[in-house]
Amino acid sequence: MEELERAVLTVMSRVSSHRKLYERNEEAVKQHLIGEIFKALGWDWSNPEEVRPEERTEDGRADYALFLNGEIVAFVEAKNLGVNVLSKDEPLRQLARYCFSRGVKYGVLTNGAVWVVLRAFAEGTSLRERILFTVDLENDPVERSVVKLSLLSKSRIKEVERLSSLLKALEVSFSELLKEYPENLLVGFLLAKHSLIPVSKLTPGVTPKAIYVHENGWKPLPLGDRSLKGALLAILDYIEARSEGEKREEIRKARRVLSNMDIPPEKIIRLLGEIERDEGIELRVEV
Repeated sequence: MEELERAVLTVMSRVSSHRKLYERNEEAVKQHLIGEIFKALGWDWSNPEEVRPEERTEDGRADYALFLNGEIVAFVEAKNLGVNVLSKDEPLRQLARYCFSRGVKYGVLTNGAVWVVLRAFAEGTSLRERILFTVDLENDPVERSVVKLSLLSKSRIKEVERLSSLLKALEVSFSELLKEYPENLLVGFLLAKHSLIPVSKLTPGVTPKAIYVHENGWKPLPLGDRSLKGALLAILDYIEARSEGEKREEIRKARRVLSNMDIPPEKIIRLLGEIERDEGIELRVEV
């Protein structure tokens, strides 16, 4: 994904710096913009077993054909930057005709900055209804552009329809859920991989696997001993590291004393709660 993100940023920079060139020169769009993205997607742009320019169809020549295992998986049609590929129907119809004439399922229409991906044919649907997704590099968040374009990678393109449908469902459901819940809570829900319990809900018999502190997201702390006492000492190490001067020395002494004590679980839970309150931090324990 990092390579694709770099390619997206490179294309955006080139469009910004040389817009007039790309508005009149389709070949420059192909070489400088489209090729940049597809190479980052894992396609060997100079290998005729993967990418063939000017592929013949009954309705003309498609700018590029993408091959996997000897089969065309998609046609790519390029336009100069002056062509609004989102609003004009004819370039899409042209691409759909190329696909239909060769039985190719998917088509990609792009002017280098805007990308339109469609399923070429499906009974009872209009051309616009068959658009799987669009990407506008100049106006969409980079993160969204990268995720959507990644569906055209060699490893994902055969699943482009299924994956684009899942992304669309995620976008719609997330948008609706934002009306009911805070964004950080929903993101935490989506990313949660572990059972994280607040300190206030801990019971004496619990055995921690890890302890987390909230610092621009949940951050795990090194846990030397999988016990409540180990969790307490890990938190003291964290506080000591971010403290200075006299306070730091006090924390160090307290940790040294506590590490040699046999502390009842109930007291450890109480101490963890006091640390949360006094330090203004939020803790979770993975069980």
